[in-house]
Amino acid sequence: MNDSLGRWSAAHGGIEPRGLVLGWLRLVGVAARPFARRGVPPTALTVASLVCGVAVPVAALFGRWWFLLGAVLAVVCALLDGLDGAVARLTDTATAWGRVLDPLVDRVGDVAFLVALVLAGAPGWLAVVVGVLTLLQESVRASARLPDVGVVSVWERPSRVIATSLGLLGAAVSPTVPGAAIAMVLAAVLAVVGFVQVLVTVYRRLM
Repeated sequence: MNDSLGRWSAAHGGIEPRGLVLGWLRLVGVAARPFARRGVPPTALTVASLVCGVAVPVAALFGRWWFLLGAVLAVVCALLDGLDGAVARLTDTATAWGRVLDPLVDRVGDVAFLVALVLAGAPGWLAVVVGVLTLLQESVRASARLPDVGVVSVWERPSRVIATSLGLLGAAVSPTVPGAAIAMVLAAVLAVVGFVQVLVTVYRRLM
């Protein structure tokens, strides 16, 4: 497990995973072992993550109780997203194409999650704001991908999944409470803070 965390750290600018991110990485590391033993290719898990991500808003199209399925699919999507990298590190099968495909699938998932929340009742304009901030944060991070630059913000994949899942669950369980809208407001706050965190950290380390 320590070796896997070390490889993750090396792949993310040398940062040390802590808190929610560390807990998530430990969970994914344990779940990845059976896939690694069976020789499941990381790309297959990436494609599965893409399918699950796109399925989240599709499920939301069918109405209230389908929001529950969307919430579950969002968690499965994120788990598969973590598994592909974990399996690649465990089996030393990381490829240049995989490093391109993985963030591309992540961004598709991010957009799909926001669309699902809009279908569940969140304001569309706020979803656009969150989407733009999320893409800007990842763009800054990707542009500054140097060995000595790494930062984990409050608006990472686990936070996005939690906001989406809670919003969809709230919309399903209590339709009188705007759960999706509340989740989107929370996402907007975290997206602003996360973008500023990444931008300031990158600026300080590169200047």
